[in-house]
Amino acid sequence: MTAGLGSIRPVEKGQHVPTRFRWMRLRPQEIALIAITAVWGSTFLLVHWAMEHSGPWFFVGIRFLVAGLISVAIFHRALRGIRWRDVGAGVAIGVMIYLGYGLQTVGLQTIDSSTSAFITAMYVPLVPLAQWAVFRKRPPAMAFVGAGLAFIGLMLIAGPAAFTLTLGAGEIATLISTLPIAAEIILISVFAGRIDLGRITIIQLLTAGALGILTMPIAGETVPEFSWIWVGCAVGLGAASCLIQLTMNWAQKSVSPTRATIIYAGEPVWAGIVGRIAGERLPLLALIGGALVVLGILASELKLVRRRAPE
Repeated sequence: MTAGLGSIRPVEKGQHVPTRFRWMRLRPQEIALIAITAVWGSTFLLVHWAMEHSGPWFFVGIRFLVAGLISVAIFHRALRGIRWRDVGAGVAIGVMIYLGYGLQTVGLQTIDSSTSAFITAMYVPLVPLAQWAVFRKRPPAMAFVGAGLAFIGLMLIAGPAAFTLTLGAGEIATLISTLPIAAEIILISVFAGRIDLGRITIIQLLTAGALGILTMPIAGETVPEFSWIWVGCAVGLGAASCLIQLTMNWAQKSVSPTRATIIYAGEPVWAGIVGRIAGERLPLLALIGGALVVLGILASELKLVRRRAPE
């Protein structure tokens, strides 16, 4: 009989039972999350370009309204049997998307991307603790190890400048955004197995978009001048957002919030790869950080197995 990385030999009663590691295979849902994380990371340049021609709340609103309309075109038949609990679940997740993306975009107006990446990375260690509190089930030990490695890797990607934080308005907005980001991941897992996939995707995207537009007068923001740059970015990111949220809703029916978060932690790595293709040079520290994020994902795929002594 074999298990883990080697054969299990019989042990006598009372003998010390060592612990072995066993690889857990990546399921299709986890592979899908890795794929949409790559899409997520590749959107950084589009957001950066759009912020030069648009305000944050207008762009967040248009982006998610476009994503919502795309999801309506795909899942319009699912709306016929819509229930109040579908609406409640979709609105709850949509509010978290609106707050997370909106506050992060506001922060990027006054702080650089490395500082934003470091602060946003705070949601990585938050999710395992939130999962423990919400589901009353402690995540596996290797999930905490993976989350820790991914968090350290994200700090290295952010670079030394991120460690000298002065809490201005941008830093505070980005720090607050980590809470709804973690809450979104938890809420998706809470509702994923109970709500129709198409309905919840439509409602959460339209909710996030509508709230973004409604925030504009409160924030003193006006509609920007027409530009093909923000229009193209909004349409492209809208399609990407629809794909990302749809995949998250589907995959997190069977993938725990902690494991999903460790996979999502690869987003800055993909962003760095896209930046490198665009001509940006990554420092050695960032490359090491990216390797640690990947190592964190691999570590989360390990499962501790105790060899059991025969009775």
